[in-house]
Amino acid sequence: MSKYQKINWRRRKKVDPFEQNKAWKIDYKNPELLKLFVTSTGKILPRRITGVNALNQRKLRQEILRARQIALLPYTTHHS
Repeated sequence: MSKYQKINWRRRKKVDPFEQNKAWKIDYKNPELLKLFVTSTGKILPRRITGVNALNQRKLRQEILRARQIALLPYTTHHS
């Protein structure tokens, strides 16, 4: 069971989820949280959709790339 809820990105006010939930820490060792900010095809969601501020978006990107590097997150879900 996930302690992080799925976020509905369509109808919500643009508030940084990391400012709203102080318990959420951006860390590559937490792929469960990072998956919320990656599409089903493996793309990182942009700021204009998620509402994450610029500093946290840069941190988020860096940690997603680190998690992919050590195989905690997949680069893509498309298998050809």
